[in-house]
Amino acid sequence: QVQLVESGGGLVQAGGSLRLSCAGSGRTVSSLPMGWFRQGPGKELEFVATIGSRGVSTRYVDSVKGRFTVSRDNAKNTVYLQMNSLKPEDTAVYYCAATTRVGIRVGVYEYDYWGQGTQVTVSS
Repeated sequence: QVQLVESGGGLVQAGGSLRLSCAGSGRTVSSLPMGWFRQGPGKELEFVATIGSRGVSTRYVDSVKGRFTVSRDNAKNTVYLQMNSLKPEDTAVYYCAATTRVGIRVGVYEYDYWGQGTQVTVSS
């Protein structure tokens, strides 16, 4: 079993930055590819970023490329999402997730474990 806990959300002005953290426990999270997803007001859950188990492979949704960076510290069982140049449209609840499937994944249904989410609000 895997438990994931996100932190680092909050209220920030447009153009600002936040760093989200996702701490894992239980099954060795460091061996699993991880992803970040978000759900904005009235929107469906969408893929944001993913990182392979060794932190070498990453992938991003086009809307955040060049602004967001996903990374991980396997010694701490923690995954991060550095968000820069934030825009009001980035406002959402952000979730981290872990998959037991091999390789990086972008589909919501490809992930097996989910955190409870952290709210990010970007004011204009």
